Amino acid sequence: MIAIPRDLVEKILSHLNRELPNEGCGYLAGSGSRITHFFPMTNADHSPIHFSFVPTEQFEISRTVRTLGITLIGVVHSHPGGSAILSAKDCDLADPSLFQIVIVPDSQPAQIEGFCFADHSWHLVEIAILD
Repeated sequence: MIAIPRDLVEKILSHLNRELPNEGCGYLAGSGSRITHFFPMTNADHSPIHFSFVPTEQFEISRTVRTLGITLIGVVHSHPGGSAILSAKDCDLADPSLFQIVIVPDSQPAQIEGFCFADHSWHLVEIAILD
């Protein structure tokens, strides 16, 4: 299970909606499976069907995470007008040590799915949105 506060979900959705029609992305940090911080990032591809991170942003966020004494635990990205599933390309490029959250921000309500890597494949994982 991935736990995330509702106000953080709202911040993530706000970032992803600002990035429309392109995919939005960011890092998630916290402890264990509890997300406490969201770091919005630039989609270097500026594409509605793919994203990649800007290396300098990755470095800065990694430094900030260490300074805060938390851990990088996940990646979030959107699939505008699509489905909240990991695509084959997502699976190939995703870091298996990090949770993956896929959001369809332009659906009502937004579709949100979480994934973790275990037994050589990606699996759905429950997301608990905390008040």
